[in-house]
Amino acid sequence: MTKALAEGGKAPKFTLPDADGTKVSLADFAGKKLVLYFYPKADTPGC
Repeated sequence: MTKALAEGGKAPKFTLPDADGTKVSLADFAGKKLVLYFYPKADTPGC
């Protein structure tokens, strides 16, 4: 199980496929503005 993120904390490094299957890393957006939404745990506020 992964550790929960603290509000205002930095996002962890990751690489995931986008909608086209192309791998995208958080590092790809270094120096750019980015809105990143982490899906909350099921059956919690924001779900």
